[in-house]
Amino acid sequence: MREVDLGCGRALLIKQHGEFSAMAHKCPHYGAPLVKGVLSKGHVRCPWHGACFSTATGDIEDFPGLDSLPTFQVRVEKDKVIIRANKQALQSQKRSKPMSRCSAVINSNTVLKFVNLSAGPASLVCAETLRQEGFTDRIVMCTMDRHPPYDRPKLSKSLESTAEQLRLRSMDFLQDHDIELLTEKEVVAVDVKTRSVTFEDGLRMEYRKLFIASGSKPKPMSYKGKDVKNVFHLRTPEDANSIARLANNKNAVIVGTSFVGMEVAAALTDKAHSVSVIGIEPVPFKKALGEKVGKAIMKLFETNRVKFYMLNEVSEMIGQHGQLKEVVLKSGKVLRADVCVIGAGSVPATGFLKQSGIHLDSKGFITVNKMMQTNVDGVFAGGDVVTFPFPPRNNKKVNIPHWQMAHVHGRVAALSMMGRVSEFKTVPYFWSAMFGKTIRYAGYGDGFDDVIIQGDLDELRFVAFYTRSEEVVAVASMNYDPIVSRVAEVLGSGKTIKKRDVETGDISWLIDKGSH
Repeated sequence: MREVDLGCGRALLIKQHGEFSAMAHKCPHYGAPLVKGVLSKGHVRCPWHGACFSTATGDIEDFPGLDSLPTFQVRVEKDKVIIRANKQALQSQKRSKPMSRCSAVINSNTVLKFVNLSAGPASLVCAETLRQEGFTDRIVMCTMDRHPPYDRPKLSKSLESTAEQLRLRSMDFLQDHDIELLTEKEVVAVDVKTRSVTFEDGLRMEYRKLFIASGSKPKPMSYKGKDVKNVFHLRTPEDANSIARLANNKNAVIVGTSFVGMEVAAALTDKAHSVSVIGIEPVPFKKALGEKVGKAIMKLFETNRVKFYMLNEVSEMIGQHGQLKEVVLKSGKVLRADVCVIGAGSVPATGFLKQSGIHLDSKGFITVNKMMQTNVDGVFAGGDVVTFPFPPRNNKKVNIPHWQMAHVHGRVAALSMMGRVSEFKTVPYFWSAMFGKTIRYAGYGDGFDDVIIQGDLDELRFVAFYTRSEEVVAVASMNYDPIVSRVAEVLGSGKTIKKRDVETGDISWLIDKGSH
């Protein structure tokens, strides 16, 4: 692969199996340079977040992201490779797939064809896939939020961003493709016998097909003083903006060492007078990344003046005139606090389904099959709210609450709704950013029994391989691109990476994979 300058823009020139092709050079998700990604078997994988694009069509084949890439004509004349490109496509670096329009006559008596509960990535990808695949009846997305779909992972990384700055699709885009959006709608019941959904304001909708992607809600916590103000669960752009404003030159306390909580802590260090983090584990991310990686990241935070109170919990929030002033820990320690952000885990938002007949597991997750179908005809689900059969674990039902995975669920559900079989083929991929550094992670490492680390943890330039028995099941890295995307490519091909292959210290065989 090679990035070439065409005068009015740049393109990615690819030669694979003796054939040339050319397309946009930036990933439409966050603008990563694809020349630094992984080329393999007819697609390019983004080095930052693992999205895949066909080298023949530019179509997005794996997520995250909504848009595809424009492709350009290539011909070879003697010893010259000539690229013919549209100037506008070169400058935009992305394109939307063609979509059908709604042909139904819409009035108050129209039975809604497909209803999507939520406007997150699973629901949005589901709606767009339906239109891309030729669906011409009504599609309605219903969300508790007041905004059109937005990039939620950025909330904790960029607290001052507005909903407009974070939006994934504008209202004009949705209207142009006949995707109806109802905001500030809280669903209270689903009646599968009458195929209807009831909302808190009394609105009732009938559906032919229903997609539930209601996501998660904060895990309940027990402490005194829950009526104190300026305690937040980060859910919306308004929450993020309030946190940033209230923390300015004040004392901020973060409860929980989740990725969201830690990202908020990092984002506040250049605003707040002090930042304190409370966690129940000895180090952050121990369960997800292991103790050694967790310690290295904890040290990064400490050098940026974040104070940790680990192996601890909140006992009480104390206010003055209703405003938060102190956080009391179970150890007896009292922390000054003007704003508190709770990032201590979540539970599935499925309370409205308890009497519906839609099967929930013991933790409240909706159980679906590989087609994202529930046990009820015409009802599908995806995203953080589901457990689904995961092929690399012998189809064990798992919950993977990743932004990227929600995109995949939305596409599979849409194709299934239209009666089309879609092979569930993806590698889980997520990322976290703090202090200008990014952790990338691919695979499913739940229950790992060993961590093989290459590189230098102290310098925060490392790759960590997570193993179960003798097999690598996941990988994480910092300052080691594009190793995570390369491992994702190997795992996505169905191949296995053995523990012994990464224990030697020589992983050049892996770094070289897919680079030609």
